[in-house]
Amino acid sequence: MHIGILEDEITQQEMYRLWFSAGGFNCDCFDTARNFTDALQTRKYDILIIDWMVPDGNGIDVLAWVRKNIGWNIPVIFITAKDAELDIVSALKAGADDYVVKPPKSHELKARIESLARRSKPAQVLNFGDYRVDRDRRCIEVDGKAVELTQKEFELVCHMFQSPGVLLSRVALLEKLWGLNADVDTRTVDTHVSRIRRKLDIGPKHGWQIFPVYGWGYRIEKVNKTVE
Repeated sequence: MHIGILEDEITQQEMYRLWFSAGGFNCDCFDTARNFTDALQTRKYDILIIDWMVPDGNGIDVLAWVRKNIGWNIPVIFITAKDAELDIVSALKAGADDYVVKPPKSHELKARIESLARRSKPAQVLNFGDYRVDRDRRCIEVDGKAVELTQKEFELVCHMFQSPGVLLSRVALLEKLWGLNADVDTRTVDTHVSRIRRKLDIGPKHGWQIFPVYGWGYRIEKVNKTVE
């Protein structure tokens, strides 16, 4: 397992390296938000650990960047000295999967990491009738033919296909795919839904239908396939 860590205290970095090496994990430590986010654009990690207070920013802003640019599949643990209930709630609402108050305990932290890793490893290839979703390749095929999608279109399709029959509000989709702090108009969701419906030819022909719900959002459902 490869762990990316944002922590500016040298002694804390050394402690993490010692703990994780003993547990069979690999880790990279970064002392600034800039170095951390730069690394995330070129390196792949299985889990991230973020400190709240760093020299050039704060962990909440870094987390918002992660959710907007990397996505929601990677687990994130906040480890910080801030122990107020409001701080914990704000971090979890911003997209943290877990919250640990300093000083962390070695065995507990490794157990939390292993638990998150187990929960975050969904099947990498999913089939939804005529649609085949390959998470590793970030590719969707329709009747065996690959369709080119943007990152956000891909994430939106995956989320909708895995929520059949669920009413998905525009606001909820914005928070899930663009991040809580994203300055994005809800019409962006309409545009992306329209694009994936057209690109993937979503309709009764392929056994799926996207239903708009006026003033709220969308619902995708399996329907009887039609023969043309």
